[in-house]
Amino acid sequence: MTHEIITGAPETKVAGAAFEEFNRAFEAFREANDERLSQIETRLTADVVTEEKLARIDRALDEAKKRLDRVALDAARPKLAVETKAKAPLEIEHAGAFRAYAQSGETSGLKALEGKALSAGSGPDGGYLVPAPAERELLRRMAAISPIRAIASVREISANQLKKAFSISGPASGWVAETGVRSQGATQQLAELTFPAMELYAMPAATQTLLDDAVVDIEQWIAEEVDAVFAEQEGAAFVNGDGVNKPTGFLAYTKSTVAAWSWGKTAYVPTGAAGAFPASNPSDTLVDLVYALKAGYRQNGAFVMNRKTQSLIRKFKDSTGAYLWQPPAAVGQPATLMNFPVVEAEDMPDIGADSYSVAFGDFRRGYLVVDRTGVRVLRDPYSAKPYVLFYTTKRVGGGIQDFDAIKLLKFGTT
Repeated sequence: MTHEIITGAPETKVAGAAFEEFNRAFEAFREANDERLSQIETRLTADVVTEEKLARIDRALDEAKKRLDRVALDAARPKLAVETKAKAPLEIEHAGAFRAYAQSGETSGLKALEGKALSAGSGPDGGYLVPAPAERELLRRMAAISPIRAIASVREISANQLKKAFSISGPASGWVAETGVRSQGATQQLAELTFPAMELYAMPAATQTLLDDAVVDIEQWIAEEVDAVFAEQEGAAFVNGDGVNKPTGFLAYTKSTVAAWSWGKTAYVPTGAAGAFPASNPSDTLVDLVYALKAGYRQNGAFVMNRKTQSLIRKFKDSTGAYLWQPPAAVGQPATLMNFPVVEAEDMPDIGADSYSVAFGDFRRGYLVVDRTGVRVLRDPYSAKPYVLFYTTKRVGGGIQDFDAIKLLKFGTT
């Protein structure tokens, strides 16, 4: 297999080195696993030393993948300073007023700006909006860190919730003569989906010395402080959230078998073994999962699982002896399973009895993330003296918008 190696600038050389390290680890993993499978075929069991060797290499492969992911993530984080040349006059004014507020609590500039915009709900109780470039940068960073946000549909709204009509049965359609009678579509069923935007917060702390430093970009500092925290919180909610003061995760809906599926439920395919893949032809369950999805969704499908589950699936082969799991073809690209991208979401459950540890689907059509425009910051110099706290909030919602677009793999018998 030929892989793309990036060279040139110091950053790309680091990425190339991490990518080479990962590929070497995967080659060692394949050799050790092939040796284990050969021993099983000839002796009906694998040597203990070989099993321990494979486990060590598997852990090393995971560590190499983590380093590669960090390098790719750092490369995907552009600095806010890149946008300063393109700022409009109002954005420049907003940035200056926001810096004055962050440094000293001066609010007159921000109040004047929000008065021009005829906005309400700001002030000492609710905080003030961060400049638009900072908000855009924060959302870009979160898209790079948050696995589900990266593959889902994202919609910006200005209200507290989004209501969306969805056709359960599809619009009436058919062939008809030029002067023939058209059906009125009486059988069409519409459902209204509601996606409320819930408040997500983080509270980074700064010293007054940091705030007074003219070189420090306060907007960038806030984005860097809260992006990982926001992404971690929303990532967990997009998978397992119960919808109470948080988004509804795609694993939180009522589930049913594919045969008994109906609108409002997520369908699953059972492995046939409690808390495990079947002992014989375990990869067949992955094939069943893929083809449980309709062709229109399958072409944009992606697997979602955590690192531990992926570690187990890495050992699977097809009938020709080729590994089903393949490493990324280049830095910043995902690994693939059966030629479909693999998205690592650490909030997916580990494999256990009746767990839903693998999801497959077209998440762009299946899951919707709702962002209410505006990120607010409330300066608090009193609660943690001598530090200044910045209570930063944004509103996020999420839920399934097409229940036919996502399928689950249940590690159970029924």
